[in-house]
Amino acid sequence: MEEELFRIGVITSTHGLKGEVKVFPTTDDVKRFEYLKKCILRTKNGNIEVEKNTCKYFKNMVILSFKEFDNINQVEGFKQVDICVTRENLAPLEEDEYYIDDIIGADVFTEDGTRIGELNDVMFTGANDVYQVITEDERELLIPVVKDIVIEVDTENKKVVIRPIKGMI
Repeated sequence: MEEELFRIGVITSTHGLKGEVKVFPTTDDVKRFEYLKKCILRTKNGNIEVEKNTCKYFKNMVILSFKEFDNINQVEGFKQVDICVTRENLAPLEEDEYYIDDIIGADVFTEDGTRIGELNDVMFTGANDVYQVITEDERELLIPVVKDIVIEVDTENKKVVIRPIKGMI
């Protein structure tokens, strides 16, 4: 069975001549790169397990080097490569937090038990997240993730329960 991987960033380009790469973080906790030890580069030719050497920050990017690479020629082919970690290397969760991957594909119900559809994606808007739900008849519903509307998220059973406002469905 293949191990489940979680993307925490995407390599956008090389940085300098000593094998560093610029990474666009795809994680809520950008500081997690500081305590990152091992990660996996998901390339077209297969996964490469690497060990982080250094970590710096520049604007909205993270600059990483890995112990396995020490010059630009070794990392040039990694543009647009995902940086992933295994579940045991994910950042710890706070109370009432969950990993997005654990709810993608969840069945979405109203509080009276009516199935609305399947959670297809989560959008990050700044104010609050928004669940994209695909209904049985292939319509797209956008559900704002606020306490008054999303009343239960059950990652174990891949189930989300909402209290829709008038006109939402």
